[in-house]
Amino acid sequence: MARLNANYYKLAAGYLFPEITRRTKAFLETNPEIKLMKLGIGNTTEPLTATVIEGLHKGVNNLAGIETYTGYGEYHGELPIRTALRSFYKKRNVDIDVEEFFVSDGAKPDSGNIQSIFCTDSRVAVQDPAYPVYVDTNVIAGRSGQFNQDKKLYEDILYMPCTEKNGFIPDPPSEKMDLIYLCSPNNPTGAVATKEQLKLFVDYAISNQAVIIFDAAYSAFIRDPDLPRSIYEVEGAKKCAIEINSFSKSAGFTGVRLGWTIVPFELAIENVKPGDVHKFWMRRQSTFFNGPSNIIQEGGVAALSDKGWKECQELVNYYMKNARIILEGLSRMGLTVYGGTNGPYVWLKTPNNMTSWEFFDKLLYETHVVGTPGSGFGPSGEGFFRLSAFGHSEDIQQAVKSIQDNLRL
Repeated sequence: MARLNANYYKLAAGYLFPEITRRTKAFLETNPEIKLMKLGIGNTTEPLTATVIEGLHKGVNNLAGIETYTGYGEYHGELPIRTALRSFYKKRNVDIDVEEFFVSDGAKPDSGNIQSIFCTDSRVAVQDPAYPVYVDTNVIAGRSGQFNQDKKLYEDILYMPCTEKNGFIPDPPSEKMDLIYLCSPNNPTGAVATKEQLKLFVDYAISNQAVIIFDAAYSAFIRDPDLPRSIYEVEGAKKCAIEINSFSKSAGFTGVRLGWTIVPFELAIENVKPGDVHKFWMRRQSTFFNGPSNIIQEGGVAALSDKGWKECQELVNYYMKNARIILEGLSRMGLTVYGGTNGPYVWLKTPNNMTSWEFFDKLLYETHVVGTPGSGFGPSGEGFFRLSAFGHSEDIQQAVKSIQDNLRL
């Protein structure tokens, strides 16, 4: 008899965006004439750059010629894009072998799939608040207990609180964990870990034979030159860390789909020798995945070129200008806001001790602006609210003005 994976029944965090949709739809049904301003979704809005478009056209044109046509490619990405990625990291004084790169269809799939190469009884620690995919995929794999409705967390998963007190960067666990999820710049708080803070985690992981899964998808948004854009800028990280990154936000590839994961040869964990984790990920990818589109890879190579990356940085600057508009506009109102300086998200403390969902409704009905309740990212997100800088600048300005003019504090 066929049976479903019962771990799916445990999932609770998935209610966040459907609930946003439900409440938004209910509002529009009674107020059909109102146009909502959406600052809730981290989805890019600006066109791809000229150099990237040229690269994508090259990929298409290659398929039209007998001498340039290609079918199946390398499971972990074609050599040109892996070579371009290696050069990209070398500019940060980080040396990654071309064989250590695995090019994929995005950071989100890799963030979810990477846990599948580790045993199901691995103990998991996550930043709290955190991007839901880290928790949900481990719940599906059976590494959690039930969802505790009172505490708003899954039993048997360790939540590392990110609070105002610690600058939204947690300390390493005090107990032995196996898989540790870090995201810097963080989604949703916008906080960025320093080298010193990451070194604490690296030292912890090495001494406990744990693996850090480091999500650097927003690293291109870091403005402060002293902050690390890769965990491999920290000594010893290759022995204990897997890094995941993406073209989605830096190059506008949210719909194009292209990312990469680095699994160093040096990475070793309990009872396996260096190189085995790399082999397992290669085995996983070659079994479930035939590599990203050859067309899209040409776009990625173009994005990583000197000219292409300069254009992509202009895109990043556009969104960071939006973040500054949100940050400064809400600060002038006397609201407490974080993030928005080295990442594209602004983390707003809800006023008057309101819950995240209470503030969601207040913002929706009074200002017609839609954001994301912080409680949807984990228990430490309660009392906070995420606003996204992804959007057309004029829409961002209009939304901030509406909040300034209409939000009753």
